[in-house]
Amino acid sequence: MTVITRWDPFREFSTLQERINHLFRESAANSGDEALTTSNFAPPVDVYEDEHNVTLKIEVPGIDEKDLDIRVENNTLTVHGERKFEKEEKEENYRRMERQYGSFTRNFTLPTTVDSESISADYDKGVLKITLAKKAEAKPKQIKVNVGSAASGTKTLEGKGPGKAA
Repeated sequence: MTVITRWDPFREFSTLQERINHLFRESAANSGDEALTTSNFAPPVDVYEDEHNVTLKIEVPGIDEKDLDIRVENNTLTVHGERKFEKEEKEENYRRMERQYGSFTRNFTLPTTVDSESISADYDKGVLKITLAKKAEAKPKQIKVNVGSAASGTKTLEGKGPGKAA
């Protein structure tokens, strides 16, 4: 079976325009004499959730823990940090620089199920791990179900809350 799709030349122009805009944004951000040392970057983040916590793992190798600032304000978690350029090496000796330097800020809107008073942060081997505890009412609950008639005796079945196997 042959499928005929209609070619839309404007879709190609739109993609081209997005690429050109991206190129101009990058070149404008890197202009100036201090382009090697003051670029902004956003470290990668993994966010996962279990029945008790929401956890963020942020890759920040080469950043001292004293250069990290973690705050919660108005239901928003803000992580700010700075990777400083090593001044021992002369900048003009570099043939290639792929690591990014400078400051970053990442903002995360906290879900209503998170207890903003119970947050912990650990830093190990270049990974910042932020653990956000869930509120007690957001955790799954186990409910017992009674089955049977009053004359034949009562059996009790245990039902599992959401996220648990039966």
